[in-house]
Amino acid sequence: MLGSLDGIRVLDMTRYIAGPFCGQLMGDLGADVVKVERIDGGEDGRRVGEAVAGDTLFFLSANRNKRGFAVDFRDPNGQALIRRLAAKADILIENFRPGTLEGMGLGWDVLSEAHPGLILVRVTGFGQKGPLAQHPCFDGAAQAISGIMSMTGAHDGPPTMSGVFVCDYTTALYATIGALAALQARGKTGRGQVVEATLMDSGMALMTTAIPEYLLNGAAPPRLGNRDRYLSPSHCFRARDGVWIYVVAGNDAHFPRFANAMGMPGLVQDPRFSTFVARNANVGLLESIINEWALTLDGETILARLHEAEVPCERVATIADVVTNPQVVAREQIINVPHPVLGSVPFQAPAVRLWETPTSVRHGAPAIGEHSGDILKEWLGADDAEVERLRDQGTI
Repeated sequence: MLGSLDGIRVLDMTRYIAGPFCGQLMGDLGADVVKVERIDGGEDGRRVGEAVAGDTLFFLSANRNKRGFAVDFRDPNGQALIRRLAAKADILIENFRPGTLEGMGLGWDVLSEAHPGLILVRVTGFGQKGPLAQHPCFDGAAQAISGIMSMTGAHDGPPTMSGVFVCDYTTALYATIGALAALQARGKTGRGQVVEATLMDSGMALMTTAIPEYLLNGAAPPRLGNRDRYLSPSHCFRARDGVWIYVVAGNDAHFPRFANAMGMPGLVQDPRFSTFVARNANVGLLESIINEWALTLDGETILARLHEAEVPCERVATIADVVTNPQVVAREQIINVPHPVLGSVPFQAPAVRLWETPTSVRHGAPAIGEHSGDILKEWLGADDAEVERLRDQGTI
């Protein structure tokens, strides 16, 4: 079956994570995504992390379902070629520093005049304007400036970065949502538009109530480690066999079930724990009681009891646990992505499922310029002579 974005052409001029992952999401949804890279070495993500059979897993993880096109960005002929391709695209994604695209003769005024229906997705650290617009930005810096890092870590420890690139991937999601919304709007107006997504804005969006709480009452949220900001108990507890289990049982529906499963129904009547406000006020004492209980049982017994009582909880999984989890297997969330040397490389499957127009993984990440000739012929109607001329002059 055809994907939801079948027939949509995407020109992906991005590197590293946020931009490439946006392009990959569109490819998973069925779009024809062309990965535009420098002819001299390709995008920077190809050199991040350990290489596996000539490719880095970092690069492979964000560039499947794309075809490779390599061009000399500095050559006026190469820039003209990109403009021609942009005139045939539905969406162009870029994550250069503001002004770089304009310096290549590819600003919005130029692109939109040639193709009024084009959607330009601009992914940056801080946006196209403002005092920080020209500052370089990576995920950790975005976690720092957005406030995420100030809220992450043990209450008596230093600010801590998340274990995954939350701002990069969230920005990719927002950029994709914006592009799809712009496609919907174009269907009504016939006109494209600029879509902006930034790492700082995406990080701030993840702060939920922290910002309005501060602006309204001046309360800055503290670092709470593994505790929930609102409900207690919500924490990791260690079982007798060393297994860590995260329990979320802070609301007034779950806590009585949790207390019964512990064999301590009297906790519900204890005024120190009878309401969520009281439990938050006495969280240290409550956690010490739960810790003592957890250390009397092995992890599987605790999980079985709490699952039976319908208390939200799960084992804190290692990666080895995740890849063998029966739920992961049942959902087929690890798939083999084609690779020219290894045959295939295991990666996470697309995280969204559409029943009528399903996502798919049709091919792995491309080699640098692997499909340049085919793309010129399909998108621009070039013949073999033009392709060879462009190759001979070093444009592609």
